[in-house]
Amino acid sequence: MVGHTGGIGRALYAELRRSQAFDEVVGLSRPNIDLVDQSSIERAAATLKNNTIHLLINAAGLLHDAVQQPEKSLRSLDPIALARSFAVNATGPALLMKHFFPLLARQERSIFASLSARVGSIGDNQLGGWYAYRASKAALNQLVRTAAIELARTHPQAICVALHPGTVATNLSQPFVREGRLALDAADAARHLLAVIADLRPEDTGGFLDWRGAPVPW
Repeated sequence: MVGHTGGIGRALYAELRRSQAFDEVVGLSRPNIDLVDQSSIERAAATLKNNTIHLLINAAGLLHDAVQQPEKSLRSLDPIALARSFAVNATGPALLMKHFFPLLARQERSIFASLSARVGSIGDNQLGGWYAYRASKAALNQLVRTAAIELARTHPQAICVALHPGTVATNLSQPFVREGRLALDAADAARHLLAVIADLRPEDTGGFLDWRGAPVPW
């Protein structure tokens, strides 16, 4: 479980431990792993090299922090903020796949799921704005799709997907929830996501699904 100290990540980690569906649940977050530092990802994978992984969830991501906010217009674009968003939301998950895919169960069902976002859907984009977040999540979706094709050649039972968790009441999304719109509790979102993961089949690999298991337009 990567990003297990964030809002949704913490809830997913707690639910996985509570369910006792796995012999061991490992949480990875900074400073033990940093998605903008490939060496930390490589070291984290090395610590688990004697383990066979059946489920790896990436719940880390960047929408805003003290340094940057979602852009409302092209006038707000900043190359450093764009690069930072891509580093965390796209490049980092790709490096997770690079270093952790060899640890996935080869002849048994195994899953890599990375949290994406509906705003990363090009086909569903009706509002504009949020350039860095939208584009970096769209890039993540393409990376997941591409990696799933390669993974299937060596791991026929493996599943690699991008998941939209819905609008969740976390520090990441709460400042942007429109008045009157209900946001999912993190614990409820975690249960929904894990239910979707439990129902995944090998033919679902490379997909982009929401918290109800419905396909999201690319």
